[in-house]
Amino acid sequence: MSAHPRVVSLPQAATDAVPRHVALVMDGNGRWARQRFMPRFFGHKAGVDALVRAVNLFAERGVEYLTVFAFSSENWKRPTEEVSGLMSLVLVAVSKYLGKLAGDGVRIRIVGDRSAVSDKLRQAWEQAEAQTRHNTRITLAVAFNYGGRWDIVQACRQALAEGIAPEAFDEAYLSSHMALSFAPDPDLFIRTGGEMRISNFVLWQAAYSELFFTECLWPDFGVREIDAALGAYAQRDRRFGGIRPPAVAQGA
Repeated sequence: MSAHPRVVSLPQAATDAVPRHVALVMDGNGRWARQRFMPRFFGHKAGVDALVRAVNLFAERGVEYLTVFAFSSENWKRPTEEVSGLMSLVLVAVSKYLGKLAGDGVRIRIVGDRSAVSDKLRQAWEQAEAQTRHNTRITLAVAFNYGGRWDIVQACRQALAEGIAPEAFDEAYLSSHMALSFAPDPDLFIRTGGEMRISNFVLWQAAYSELFFTECLWPDFGVREIDAALGAYAQRDRRFGGIRPPAVAQGA
């Protein structure tokens, strides 16, 4: 079952029916593994496989940017064994899937605080970004060691370091210093796993995102769930604080 705001009767224009940018919280890996009496790590491994499938499914439907929450600033609080396993899984995923993603036209961008991860992991990220930098089919932004509050703070720090005058500081200036400054703001925010919160993800950028929550656990997220989310989005009446002008009567 999916929980989301009411479906409105006025459809969007055809050119706006598909979101340019989807933000995605991939929740439910641990529960997926537990249901199968497996360690949590196997859920995370299945989650990587699901992500590779999802990237291409979104690209096939016309989505230009997909930003996924892979590891939050708060995830360091998890057991050391699980955190270590996630770091190792990233290295395995790059080795296993980078060639395929590059061949599929996917551009990879890593967003988040890189200072806390190992040199080996940073090098793997740099390899992924360099190998895919000319691809244009879809941009996959992987938020790793990322938090929405961290993003706002680091952008403000950049502004302070540049010595900007207070009267010159505005939303556009701050946005240009955010970790996702290369992408438009997310049109659609999806969270799997049944939880209905944004969990410190793209706080600034999601100000007008449409929200879609599904109980589907992330490793099971596939064609049906993607089409359900995009179908719900296509029915939303996006007004960005304004109002829709009244319909003009035929023949008037």
